[in-house]
Amino acid sequence: MRARPGTMSDKDVEQGHGFHKDKVDRTITPSYASGSIREPNYEETTIVHQPYYRRVIESFKRDPLLKITPNGVIGANGHVFHSEAAAQNTANSPLARKLKGRHLQMIAIGGSIGTGLFVASVTRVEASSHIRIGKALETGGPASLLISFSLIGIMLYCTMHALGEMAVLFPVAGSFSAYSTRFLDPAWGFAMGWNYAMQWLCVLPLEIIAASITVNYWDEQQKYKHSIFVTIFLVLIVTINMFGVRGYGEAEFIFSFVKIVAVIGYILLGIILNCGGGPDTGYIGGKYWSDPGAFHNGFKGLCSVFVTAAFAFAGTELVGLAAAETANPRKSLPTAIKQVFWRISIFYIASLTVVGLLVPYNEPRLLSGGSAIAAASPFVISINNAGIEILPSLMNVVILIAVLSVGNSAIFGSSRTLAALADQGQAPKFLSYIDRKGRPLLAICFASSLGLVAFVADSGSQGTVLDWMLALSGLSSIFTWGSICLSHIRFRHGWKAQGHTLDELAFRSQPGIIGSWIGFIFNCLVLVTQFWTGAFPVGYEKLTGAQQVQHFFLAYLAAPIVIMFYVSYKFWFKTAIMGAKDMDLTTGRRELNLPELIAEEKAERAAWPRWKRGYKTFC
Repeated sequence: MRARPGTMSDKDVEQGHGFHKDKVDRTITPSYASGSIREPNYEETTIVHQPYYRRVIESFKRDPLLKITPNGVIGANGHVFHSEAAAQNTANSPLARKLKGRHLQMIAIGGSIGTGLFVASVTRVEASSHIRIGKALETGGPASLLISFSLIGIMLYCTMHALGEMAVLFPVAGSFSAYSTRFLDPAWGFAMGWNYAMQWLCVLPLEIIAASITVNYWDEQQKYKHSIFVTIFLVLIVTINMFGVRGYGEAEFIFSFVKIVAVIGYILLGIILNCGGGPDTGYIGGKYWSDPGAFHNGFKGLCSVFVTAAFAFAGTELVGLAAAETANPRKSLPTAIKQVFWRISIFYIASLTVVGLLVPYNEPRLLSGGSAIAAASPFVISINNAGIEILPSLMNVVILIAVLSVGNSAIFGSSRTLAALADQGQAPKFLSYIDRKGRPLLAICFASSLGLVAFVADSGSQGTVLDWMLALSGLSSIFTWGSICLSHIRFRHGWKAQGHTLDELAFRSQPGIIGSWIGFIFNCLVLVTQFWTGAFPVGYEKLTGAQQVQHFFLAYLAAPIVIMFYVSYKFWFKTAIMGAKDMDLTTGRRELNLPELIAEEKAERAAWPRWKRGYKTFC
């Protein structure tokens, strides 16, 4: 019997290693070894209380019984390998059961409220994987901003419900690629897995650099090198992830709480400033929508904002990734998925409406040629214009927290994805190492090592390096969301073809299969508009041929890389597209007593007042 973490093995007990006699308890208790299918052992066992430092060291050792993707869940060819052990192994997944509902809800609400919302214009040096609202405002104007974010919000609402339906039924630890592997094509699942891992691996150094640049708001003379802050932020993010999924959940709970309070506070402040309540400004109203105007750069400006609005929501799908490590996904995930509605309507649409009313699109600090520092955030600009001295610094603290939050999510997302790919034979095997605390330790170390790229912040070539890293990850979220929608469409076809009904689903997408088609089509439109704006950007007439080609590949490089992953894997392994009747809808499925659960929920819902029933529809 293998000793549990924090205990000694039988061999160590017999030899008397590492403990004193007064620290040994001999009891007769049933022994259930992790992953064991044997009968309980009622023989005398020895429990050894080790020193704290020894328990910490022991926790980093490999647990051979733990895997990110349990045996029998999914194979690289789309079929199951050990189907007889699938149900038990899935139920005992080592990375599940540690996140609580409050963690999941905060991840859902504040997950992508990062630099995509707060920080301003993009330059070659300070670009990150998320777009900047200031850049979008300058490119398309306030009306384009609201139209684009509203349309992308509808798409994402449909996408997240599709993800929720599959994640509750098939909790997948590590990667959304398993849905593509199971319901579409194993080759496409391979491409999506590496696409998603590559996205977060590139995001980490970009966000750390963004955090070090944010410090320039207080260090205007730049007395301190960026490498100092890069080191501090990298160590902090890695330390948080070394505490496992619980550490990630607690950190994101705190980060998201701060971001939510800041956004709500800014919306209230913006309303007051717009109505003339600021010390240096009178009534503003909608004058900036008339002069300089609501739109800028015409239809191409709208399309440019439409493309970049999609990037601002990157990270929303992490709630599905985290759901596989939640104690009760059946209860927690639907609530978290519905929170997307409030994030879109309040934290993006409402705050961007306020920004568009307070900051004109021709504000000099928003221009694309300006410096991409936190002082150029439209949030900070609007507060500075009102003559409020203290709040800009507080807002920049929030921006710094938001950037660190995205970096924290980068290690979490990439490490789980890499470990899942390794378990399926689609990545180097050493990345599947799981220690006794359930951490994908080597995958975390590998993802963290990519953060060292952030030290180019003080070099002369940081612009070139970061531009191409951003190009590698720029379209990743679009491919991920499109694959989720298409997987849901194919899943519904397979579910019906194999004789199942919708009443058997533990959680049903509110927009249904129609919503998944809407989400899939919207993602395809984003890819088309990105191709157009990448090949012929606003002001392309002023670019040389070489500059125009470079601009296109910086905007669209991720697409040919994904296609290369797909074609090469399909050619090598000769995989086939999954037919509706060939899909495995049994292995790894979470078995629930649905009739009893639904009856209890209906009885509970019937006792609610009308307002609460309406509230629970969206929350």
